Amino acid sequence: MKLTQWVFTAVIGILPVSVLHATDLMSIYQEALSQDSQYRSARAAYQASQEKLVQGRAGFLPSVTLSANRTEQQVNADNIFSSATGTTINPAPVTIHAGGMTISATQPLFRMENIVIYQQSKTEVSKADAQFIVAGQDLILRVAQAYFDVLDAQVDVEVAEAQKTAILKQLEQAKRNFEVGVATIVDTNEAQARYDLTTSQEIAARNALEIRKRTLQGIIDRFPENLLGAREIAADLAKLNYSTMDEWVRAAEDKNFTLQMQQSAYEFASQEVKRIWSQHYPTVDLVAQYSEQTGVGGAITGRGIDLTSKSIGVQLNVPLFQGFSVQSRVREALSNQNKALHDLETTRRNITLQARQQFLNVTNGIAQVKALQQALVSSQSQLDSTVLGQQVGVRTEVDVLNAQQQLYAAKRDLAKAYHSYLMSRLRLSAEAGELDEETLVQINAMLIK
Repeated sequence: MKLTQWVFTAVIGILPVSVLHATDLMSIYQEALSQDSQYRSARAAYQASQEKLVQGRAGFLPSVTLSANRTEQQVNADNIFSSATGTTINPAPVTIHAGGMTISATQPLFRMENIVIYQQSKTEVSKADAQFIVAGQDLILRVAQAYFDVLDAQVDVEVAEAQKTAILKQLEQAKRNFEVGVATIVDTNEAQARYDLTTSQEIAARNALEIRKRTLQGIIDRFPENLLGAREIAADLAKLNYSTMDEWVRAAEDKNFTLQMQQSAYEFASQEVKRIWSQHYPTVDLVAQYSEQTGVGGAITGRGIDLTSKSIGVQLNVPLFQGFSVQSRVREALSNQNKALHDLETTRRNITLQARQQFLNVTNGIAQVKALQQALVSSQSQLDSTVLGQQVGVRTEVDVLNAQQQLYAAKRDLAKAYHSYLMSRLRLSAEAGELDEETLVQINAMLIK
């Protein structure tokens, strides 16, 4: 076995089990798909909205009603004069059993309002489709943001721990140097002060990490233990679907799903004007009826008869006057249509603004990550030089501590800048309507490679 392989196997052997089973971004996202209550609510709303199409189509189909009744009627005829006998008679009471059944069917032939309602139902379904996609994109962004927040907090804890360990070594060495008389008490006090300050920073960092994990717990319904972070920075940071800001803006105007939702809202408002105006139109229906009645007229004749009737025909209804209510509702719908148009324009402007901002965040993030990579190299060189200078007596303990803190700060800033850059890429893809699981897989690969 090669030495490098043996070292790798040995390191794996001593790692805790929880580290070996650390969770990546895609695993957290897969849990969120089934556990996040906000996304499940959006899924239920989406499923409910699909019924709008069935309801809109119902206006073209026949409606059938069945009505039935059953009565028992008792007829008492008192003091009836008989011309034949010249006397008054009181016949016995007569009980008449009456009943009936009627089946009515109506098939719309022309109802302009129903046609518009069906068009509105298709618009509502299109809006619901876009809304559900937005909910899915929002889930990806919320999961990613919570995931990166935990990684940032983990970096803060790791930096605080590393600083504390390094400063503790410096403190111990400063105390030894003071005891043998090669250093002053000033170096010891400086190291002690920094150690105490780092201890408080570590406590604050651990508290922040706990809070960030609880936030992620609210999405996946379990406490996240170990999340995988980037072991190295991806080489090709600038690999984007579009190279210029204008291309991203055009993509956002064409494919942004929030903009599509607002477009559907405007179309629905326009159709609402047509729907209300269509109430001026006549309606034509095909009407059929079948009726069976028993005991008809028994209350008068004392003996009911049975009747059966069948009818079929065309029914025309022409609205003439409805108290100006239709005209008023048309004016109301026109105002709502104008409002939807202005809201659409506002949404379009906001989307293009967000696309430009996220593109700048991505491009500036690339530059910042590269600058911090160079800063990390420079900070490491500075620390090595400062340690060497301390060994030959030209640098002090304070200089070493300052160089160490600068190195740790560079590591922390680089990690956070990289996470911010990845988050900006996700947000930019969302603005362009291209954020999906495949995009998240790419981001996840940049974290675990």
